[in-house]
Amino acid sequence: MSSAVLPALAPTRRAWVTDLPLLLVAAVWGASYLAAKGVTTTHTVIAVLVLRFAIVLPALVVAGWRGLRALSGAQWRGAGLLGLVLSGIFLLETYGVVHTSATNAGLIISLTMIFTPLADAAVTRVRPPAAFLAAAGLSVAGVLLLTQGGGFTSPSAGDLLMLLAALARTVHVLAMARIKAVQDSDSLSLTTVQLGSAVAVFAVLAAVPGTGPAPWTVAADFGATEWAGLLFLSVFCTLFAFFVQMWSVRRTSPFRVSLLLGTEPLWAAAVGIAIGGERLGALGVLGGVLVLAGTAWGRRRADVTS
Repeated sequence: MSSAVLPALAPTRRAWVTDLPLLLVAAVWGASYLAAKGVTTTHTVIAVLVLRFAIVLPALVVAGWRGLRALSGAQWRGAGLLGLVLSGIFLLETYGVVHTSATNAGLIISLTMIFTPLADAAVTRVRPPAAFLAAAGLSVAGVLLLTQGGGFTSPSAGDLLMLLAALARTVHVLAMARIKAVQDSDSLSLTTVQLGSAVAVFAVLAAVPGTGPAPWTVAADFGATEWAGLLFLSVFCTLFAFFVQMWSVRRTSPFRVSLLLGTEPLWAAAVGIAIGGERLGALGVLGGVLVLAGTAWGRRRADVTS
């Protein structure tokens, strides 16, 4: 292969090094709706969140102890702030999933890919490319078609919570890209501080009377299926997903992160069909194609503008 071709291929290869992990995150998050419904009830949300985060935290602390000790005060504060936002995301999403359908949850949370570029444009006062907005719109149209097979219902309290979760996700993505104190820190240390902050929030809430049974009580009632679901949520949907997101957001644009993570509803549909026994009609298939087409188009536009 000639040297003239190599420079042209290098940016594409570098892009996929960042994009593929983000697509894996979208896939495990898509599967998280079914998993969360299997282990969580209205009364056990806080307890499940404590367990979900606490399972991975000790291993993170041990693995990243040297990096944690090297963090400055500003870096601890920056990561702690991100952790507070993260705790809000999980509270909103988990209560939202419990109080609405997985179809509605997947549809509404996908609006993050619209909120993020709009919020980024408002902060930077730079208008997003028209082609990118068109690509995002195409993906949203695909999500609408994709979720019709599950029967979109009238808005509920859970729908509102998922909408707020989408807004919180947007804040989290933009904050990771803009808090200067965390830019030069290693991802493992920052992820550990974030999850530790979230565990602290959930532990305080769990101690408040009326927020449900204690985490250890819920854990004692779990069977093998519930433990498998909890470990999936903890290791893959929490540890892996947010480590990758934090690693990627510092190597690409918030536009691209939001668009790739916007394929989450497509993965949710795939898991629902393969494991949950859901059926997808012709409109759903068309919606899946539109989501993929919109994401691919948006990626190309992000390559041009980033």
